[in-house]
This record gives sequence, structure tokens and C-alpha cells, in this order.
Amino acid sequence: MSLHLDKFCGIVLCTIGLTVFGVAQQAPRIACVNMVKVFDNYWRTKQAEASLKDQAADLEREHKELVDQWNKAKVEYQKLVDSAADPAISSEERERRKTEAERKLNEVREIEKTVAQHERQARITLEEKQRRLRANLVDEIRATITAVAQSGGYTIVLDSSAVGVNNVPIILYNSPAVDISEEVLRQLNATAPPGFMLQPTSTNQAPSATNAPPRQK
Repeated sequence: MSLHLDKFCGIVLCTIGLTVFGVAQQAPRIACVNMVKVFDNYWRTKQAEASLKDQAADLEREHKELVDQWNKAKVEYQKLVDSAADPAISSEERERRKTEAERKLNEVREIEKTVAQHERQARITLEEKQRRLRANLVDEIRATITAVAQSGGYTIVLDSSAVGVNNVPIILYNSPAVDISEEVLRQLNATAPPGFMLQPTSTNQAPSATNAPPRQK
């Protein structure tokens, strides 16, 4: 099975070319950071996940209430249908009950539409909030990475968690000496409320709040 090394080689050659050019000017200092590790262990990521899970739980409760209304209306409709079929009632009463049953059936259909609309809107709401939270978190992390890199005199920072074609790591090796992940995390989590990082992780099965930033390909 091909590993598509042609594309990878192109990247390597471009990198070598840029590096050689840079050497003539000034040798770059390269650092690495594990974005997945930093993202997952940032205290605000955990806070965002908790917030999203709470909202998901609220939307699920609303959904359940609507489904309960729908089921109740269906039961009432069936009772009206059964009562309209009673052979002991007059034709006038039968028509009246049929009319009631039709009105109830329309109500059932309207509630069913509301349930479906609520489900769609809840999914959109959660997905939009997830994207917004993730983008904000990544911006905060990148700002801290920039600060750490500048203070350390680094000119380039690479994501050591990035993968390329067929999930082959883009960075095949990096020395721990140039890994700034822990320092970035230390600075990010320095703003955490007292005791926040000691709180147990929630086990609620709500939609994943803020998936780690997509790995570069």
C-alpha cells in the first residue's frame, strides 16, 4: 500500500530549501509543542466541556418533555378513534367524535414537527457552540505558545501531534529539550481557579464538548 511519500518528500524538500536559505541569513531555533496534550489539559478546555454538557442536558430535558407531549397526544387520539367506533352511539355523536379525533391527529402531527425541529436546532446550537469554544481555546493556546517561544528565542514552533497522510506523524522525532508543551501548560493553567485542576472528570455521556483541534494533514 502506497504511503504517498511523494507528497511528503515535497514537503521535506520545501522545508530543506527554506532551512538552507535561512541558514544564510540566521539559523532558526525550532521548538515543538504537543497541541493535543496542551488542548486536552488546559483548564479552560475542561470548563468549556462542562458548560457544553450542561447545555446538552438542558436541551435533552426539553426534548424529552416534547416527546412526552407527543406520546400523550397519540394516546388521546387513539381513545377518540376507539370511541368513535362505538356501535352504541348515534351517527351524529360518531361524526362529532371523528371530528375531535381529526383535530387531535392534527395536534399529534404538529407536536411531531416540533420535536423534529427542536432536535435539529439543538444539534445546530451545540455544534456552533462547540466550534466557537474550540476556536477561542486554540487562539488562547496559540497566544501563550507565541509568548513562550519569543521568551525562549525560538523562531519556529511545530506541532508534534500533527499527522500526515495515512496517519504518519509529520514530525518523526523531536528532542524533549525543545518540547515546550509543559511550559505552555504551566502558563495556561496558572490562571485556573484554586482547586479546579483537582476536580474529578465528569462521566456524563453528553456530546463531546470541545474536541481537540483537528490534527494537521
